[in-house]
Amino acid sequence: MVNRFLITTPLEETWPNDSKTPVLFLGEWCRVHSRKERWSKMNAEVLPYHWNDNHILSNNCDYLNKLYEVILQDLHKLLNEIHGINHSLRYWRILVGPWLGSFIQVVFERWSMLKHAFEKKNISGCKILLTDSTDVIPHDFLDWETLCANDNWNEALYSQLLQENWEKNIRIEYVKISDRSPKSYKIKNHNRIRLSRLKKYFLSIYKKYKAIFIRPDKYFLFRTYLPDQSENELLKRLGQKKKKWETPSIPMIEVNSGMRKWIINNYNKSDKFKNTIVRMIPKHIPKVYLEGYNSLIENIDHLSWPNNPKCIFSSNGIQWFDLFKAWVAKKTENGTSLVVGQHGGHYGIGKWNWFEEHEISISDLYLSWGWSELDKPKIRPVGQIQITKPLGVNHQKETGLLLVTNAHSKYNCNPVYSGTHSSQWLDYLDDQFQFINSLPNKLQDLLTIRLYPTDYGWEQEKRWTDRFPNVVLDLGKKNMMELIAKSRIYISTYNAATYLQAFSMDIPTIIFWNPKHWEIRDSSKPYFFDLMKVGIFHETPESAALHISKVWDDVDSWWKSKPVRKALEKFQLQYANTNCDLIGNIEKSIRI
Repeated sequence: MVNRFLITTPLEETWPNDSKTPVLFLGEWCRVHSRKERWSKMNAEVLPYHWNDNHILSNNCDYLNKLYEVILQDLHKLLNEIHGINHSLRYWRILVGPWLGSFIQVVFERWSMLKHAFEKKNISGCKILLTDSTDVIPHDFLDWETLCANDNWNEALYSQLLQENWEKNIRIEYVKISDRSPKSYKIKNHNRIRLSRLKKYFLSIYKKYKAIFIRPDKYFLFRTYLPDQSENELLKRLGQKKKKWETPSIPMIEVNSGMRKWIINNYNKSDKFKNTIVRMIPKHIPKVYLEGYNSLIENIDHLSWPNNPKCIFSSNGIQWFDLFKAWVAKKTENGTSLVVGQHGGHYGIGKWNWFEEHEISISDLYLSWGWSELDKPKIRPVGQIQITKPLGVNHQKETGLLLVTNAHSKYNCNPVYSGTHSSQWLDYLDDQFQFINSLPNKLQDLLTIRLYPTDYGWEQEKRWTDRFPNVVLDLGKKNMMELIAKSRIYISTYNAATYLQAFSMDIPTIIFWNPKHWEIRDSSKPYFFDLMKVGIFHETPESAALHISKVWDDVDSWWKSKPVRKALEKFQLQYANTNCDLIGNIEKSIRI
């Protein structure tokens, strides 16, 4: 077996100087499309992606979910001890859970790729960049999501994992990078908040008497996913008026290495990954949960938000915003009910969705767009919270054909869900190419490809124009409704809210995706089978292209036919119900 030099990222400072050296690219993310001129000439192999095997993915999901629960139990005790407090497990699940669940699964994916490389190949050595270890520590959860997709952050993480687990197996060369290097790592700058003594004094007075100034609203709504008009109507029914609540930034805090000299006491000789992750958490936990925690709580105490609300209702706010999460965690300990609303089309449909499970676990009530599950009594169907209405367009008279595509980070950055991960996106892209190749030329000429607005380093535009020089591309900048209004058929290519919105807007819609990647849960299969029978849902790009060719000249005869309407109505009632009193249903749910 050939000895190969390991390359973990596209940062070419870590590549061997001799282009003839046999190398192993850890994944497709290492090979930047515009740098093909270099890497295509190398004596290289690319390691197959760890989660291409769904059986492995399924087993890993079960293992990681159990590991998360074990580590959360220990971490919540440690954080209580560090901060001299005694908050509940639910408190820390609300505040730290989204990051901890993401971090464990992200590190596991990186660790598994390295483990696979050392088991299957002879690794001779690698290069590691010399960087400040504190540079990889995120400020908060939003900062974490940015860093996780960054080449430098991933190079640093791979380097730490190599040093922790395989340093004795290979020769490591350490590379120093000049600060002038365009690829040198810099943390995203946050607005710093520094309080003067006078301001702190007035804030302390305000905190003492703020109950006098703040109306004791019973219901607090934050990022509900409802349009302003609908949210105003909901508040009116609840006996409250719309308010513009302040959402201050979290103060920037410096790393305190002394606060990170701890380890989760969960050593298990037989579980090598667990032993790795418990050592990695203190090195990466966001500052807002550790060094910045006291500052976070101080800012919460000075908020003008209600003191003692009966109920908090939020949709996507409970995932990303640490200031809000900390406030919610505190209020729930005091008896406030937490109602969480569905904020994505994958929920209730995808076979795996970690964030769905997390949001149900922290809530007192979970509001779905139509679906429910017998073993999860918290779920209450209220209707499609992300309200959409028909455009009033006669799509039969339009000439455009619109294909909307998806993209995600080159590196897996989210807890596991049923979709494409990491380099599987290239398989997804090949499906889009195959779809176009299967269309008649006259339809290719009418096609617009809407690219995902965030590129994540995939160089989507270049890949498309290299393959189809004359293709019409929208770089995700044009108004989506304007594009749809000019289209006869809308094509959805991934499991998210887009096709649910299209159904609600009564837009002739075709869906196709690879069922191996976008696996759906058993309860969803009958509904998608009905969509497949009437030509809406397809499992191959060829089938989708063929159906569009058949119905193109008379789309209405197909889209408005009784079988199609029946299948759509059945599907929408379950997953995107608009035939209901949405605001009334939410009001009843909130008044728990």
